[in-house]
Amino acid sequence: MKDGGRSMGGPLSGLRVLDLTRILSGPFTTMMFADLGAEVVKIERPEGGDLSRGTAPFIQGESYYFISVNRGKKSVTVDLSSPEGAQVIKDLIPECDILIENFVPGAMKKFGLDYGTLSEINERVIYCSISGFGQTGPYSDKPALDIIVQAMGGIMSITGEQGGGPVRPGSSLGDIVAGLFSATGILSAVYERERSGKGQFIDLSMLDSQVATLEAAVGRYYSTGDIPGPIGTRHPSFTPFQAFKSKDAWIVVAIVGGVNDQWPLFCSAIEKVELIDDPRYVDGHSRTLNYEALIPVLQEAISGNTAEHWLKTFSDLGIACGPVNTIDRVVDDPQIKHRNTIVKVPHKRIEPVPVVNTPFKFSRTSPDSLGPAPDLGEHTEEVLVNIAKYSLEKINDLIENGVIDSDYSE
Repeated sequence: MKDGGRSMGGPLSGLRVLDLTRILSGPFTTMMFADLGAEVVKIERPEGGDLSRGTAPFIQGESYYFISVNRGKKSVTVDLSSPEGAQVIKDLIPECDILIENFVPGAMKKFGLDYGTLSEINERVIYCSISGFGQTGPYSDKPALDIIVQAMGGIMSITGEQGGGPVRPGSSLGDIVAGLFSATGILSAVYERERSGKGQFIDLSMLDSQVATLEAAVGRYYSTGDIPGPIGTRHPSFTPFQAFKSKDAWIVVAIVGGVNDQWPLFCSAIEKVELIDDPRYVDGHSRTLNYEALIPVLQEAISGNTAEHWLKTFSDLGIACGPVNTIDRVVDDPQIKHRNTIVKVPHKRIEPVPVVNTPFKFSRTSPDSLGPAPDLGEHTEEVLVNIAKYSLEKINDLIENGVIDSDYSE
């Protein structure tokens, strides 16, 4: 059941989020909130709205980029640069639990909408600022986009083939990881508010978030002094743990050494039993130290048969393995279909649009079906009347003064 874009189901039903974010990092955060049942009110500039409305790829003339991360939200147009527009936000904030913004540091203060100002109006508000480098530090006033934080955060230096140049992963990890950490921080503050009765400010840096994903790369540097570099699909500690080219397709195999080392099973499966007791390969650490000699032998064996053969053989032995799927195979995979990982969201002008679902599966509070992405300013009047308690006369005055937009029509 939906109420003007607000899910009445889901574990976050009852939370209201004021969304002042654009492009991807912030909208990805608020997408998850909307998917989980929160009411998300997206504030957009009257002229053109979120820049992602004009971002490819397009599906039947509509931006798939915008649809995918703005489904289920309400759109309200407000000119934040005007005092009247800032006042609209101040009139909405008493009825909101959370505010999320991703302007450059200092912009919200210029609008008169910084945390200090808004927390005086609503001390329970949780205010999350997402920026490239955070609100403090020598880089805080610098602009940043996904590739900048991927580069500066080190992930590009350890991605790609050994000896090659830096490689950007095929997904916008700088934005998406920041969105995931933002959601975690906000919900932590919501939980703490149940005890204290007060909101708080969350300073979320995309660069910090990217560095937080480096995992063992930082540990390897501090442990050995060596600077990690790209190693293709290999794992730095376990071997074999990578992609191999079979006769007809790429597959991945992962063997973790230790008490239940599957190395003997793997060697028997590929008919290389002589490798089992070779002292160079006796355990996972030894195999990793000697990977340059080992991997060509394994690759030659695996190239002699099909992916289907190897996947069945390894799976029957309990060895972790899988195909390297292209995107068309991912969306058509029976496991993905069974889990409803791809779902369709409705749209006013085109056929329902397939999108990737939020991956949570709740036993009691599963969210309802996802709502459509809003047209620009679709909910301006509804939100200002029902939440800010504005009269139609006041709304018309704001329209005449260019503070909000009235071009939307059903």
